[in-house]
Amino acid sequence: MEIIPKKLETVNREPLLIMLSEILATGDEILTGAVIDSNSAHIAQKLEEAGMEVVRHGCVGDDVEALASILKEISTRADLSVVTGGLGPTIDDITAEAAARAAGVELVFDQEAMSYIEDFLKTQGRDVIASNKKQAILPKGSECLVNSVGTAPGFVLRIGRCIFFFLPGVPSEMRKMLSDGVLPWIDKLQKGERSFNLVKTISTFGLAEASVNERLAGLTEKFPGIKLGLRAKFPIIYVKLYIREKDKERANILLENASEFVLNKIGEFAFSADGESMEAVVGGLFRREKATIAVAESCTGGLISHLLTNVPGSSDYFLFSGVAYSNKAKIKVLGVSEATLKECGAVHEETVKQMADGARRVAGATFGISTSGIAGPGGGTHEKPVGTVCIGIATPEAVEAYRFNFQFNQRLRNKRIFAITALDLLRRKLNPHFS
Repeated sequence: MEIIPKKLETVNREPLLIMLSEILATGDEILTGAVIDSNSAHIAQKLEEAGMEVVRHGCVGDDVEALASILKEISTRADLSVVTGGLGPTIDDITAEAAARAAGVELVFDQEAMSYIEDFLKTQGRDVIASNKKQAILPKGSECLVNSVGTAPGFVLRIGRCIFFFLPGVPSEMRKMLSDGVLPWIDKLQKGERSFNLVKTISTFGLAEASVNERLAGLTEKFPGIKLGLRAKFPIIYVKLYIREKDKERANILLENASEFVLNKIGEFAFSADGESMEAVVGGLFRREKATIAVAESCTGGLISHLLTNVPGSSDYFLFSGVAYSNKAKIKVLGVSEATLKECGAVHEETVKQMADGARRVAGATFGISTSGIAGPGGGTHEKPVGTVCIGIATPEAVEAYRFNFQFNQRLRNKRIFAITALDLLRRKLNPHFS
């Protein structure tokens, strides 16, 4: 349902091109870190897509004076603000009171809000209790926002230069109200006079963040209007290209040209021009080639299999996974030679070749891949320090093995980079044109 606050339209009859927006999360649980604030990230993304420029994220606890103070601050510098939390029926839900203080108005009973609460509780087979009526007490002059999935109505209130949207903190309720109430309101307020905020994400692996940054030197000078950002999610580096333009077609052209520049500079280390994960890219290649995969893992403990099967539709190509941690399992399940293990050890190219070939043979897959290494923090030697991993790949034509040594002394980091490295080898094998 689209809710357009008529009262606020009468306050501002001239078209308003909203540019600057702020997001404020409320609640002691957010402030102390007891609950992770996922709401603000979602709101920021949706506001940017709607042509807004998000300039600040804030957080404040359940304190009326502190909340009223920060609302006043925001009202002097932002055109629009989305505030989440504090609209429930309990004593610590103080957002309406703080908003009224900031606006210099009194709290009044809102019959429209009460009707929404009663209708919702009726659908749930629940009775209205006294604490629910508290949720219908809103700042005078505000406009109620419908909450079709909860008991807490939101409201819209102008304070100073800023239009505030107050939404519940429950993520499912917030998202529904943002979509149905806030975004259509913004669109109507802008009256077609908006900018387009576009983002292009390129996924890379194999280069450090500093190296990626060096390779992309001069990008923003070559493409005025493009902003460059790097986001590390170990061990992947995402290159983010941002543009804000009133002409959407021009924005897309600039973004594509800048993207081509990035791909040329990053070369083989770029594995997706659309921000995909490594496992999604590899899965797409398996599907394209109509190939299948079997996995034999030791040091990665099933992480490769976990990543591959996170991709929807992976049953089309994923056939088998075996975590052969012990030498006994390597021998009995995968057919690794006792002589090889005795002569070379578990962490060796010859061992992983036999593991990969065994997995491929057992499953009848097109490809087999295996890992054996030392994730740490203990267990390393001079010849095989912590961070050493051997990876085997068996194909219909041959069996190959690779050895890497990563300089991490953190077990989980080593396991992750071992797994992503194995997937990257598969990517290059399946798509040799880009390796």
